Amino acid sequence: MLAATPIGDAADASPALVSALLDADVIAAEDTRRLRDLCRRIGITPTARVVSYFDGNEAARVGVLLDALAAGETVVVATDAGMPSVSDPGFRITAAAIEAGVRVTAVPGPSAVLTALALSGLPTDRFCFEGFAPRKAGERSRRLAALAAEERTLVFFEAPHRLADFLTAAADAFGPDRPAAVCRELTKTYEEVVRAPLSELTTWATGEVRGEITVVIGGARAPVVDEADAIAAVLARVAGGERLKDAVAAVAASTRLPKGDLYDAAVAARKETL
Repeated sequence: MLAATPIGDAADASPALVSALLDADVIAAEDTRRLRDLCRRIGITPTARVVSYFDGNEAARVGVLLDALAAGETVVVATDAGMPSVSDPGFRITAAAIEAGVRVTAVPGPSAVLTALALSGLPTDRFCFEGFAPRKAGERSRRLAALAAEERTLVFFEAPHRLADFLTAAADAFGPDRPAAVCRELTKTYEEVVRAPLSELTTWATGEVRGEITVVIGGARAPVVDEADAIAAVLARVAGGERLKDAVAAVAASTRLPKGDLYDAAVAARKETL
């Protein structure tokens, strides 16, 4: 069972989480000390065996947890905050359990991704979660450049000491005026949400920033395409020896115009020139 834990405020612990921890035979915890502290704050004392389950030993622990499942024991995976497997340990045991035919379920709960998205003031109808950007500058720049045309709202996690560098790279890749929000210490006493263009957030982040950070960045605006220009581009490619079908596919991909409509319009335009 994947058990979502509070991302800050222990009062967000659900009755389902309390029951899961109390009923478990084994609790695989990202940090055993933080799990015990969470249990203390929500007033429970689980009797389950608690084993560490973090990035460094996740692969090695899979066999142990599968053995427990095979023996009929209830295994609960609990990370430090939020849902296991979302930028936290949990994916490997989930995949292994499914492959072994073991039923996997989850205790839903707080999510920094959804909380930040809702508080950002940016579009929430379509979004994508990118987790942590690469730490190395070159790899980070390439990853962000590949997302420059993404129209969905983007959600990232970032460490406070890397936040300024990340926002600088994001401003370079997406443009300084791209709207964004930095969400810090969500649900905690010193929760803070700073909404501004990337250029302003970059300046703000040069000061001391602490806590758990989630960054939400607005998506790229859809390009405004003139259909006449798109038809002209198709006919130019055809004149250069390209098949009409291939020319239409290429232009439709770059302009995001419907392929069928563009094909019909190009055929009609060719007939007019004959």
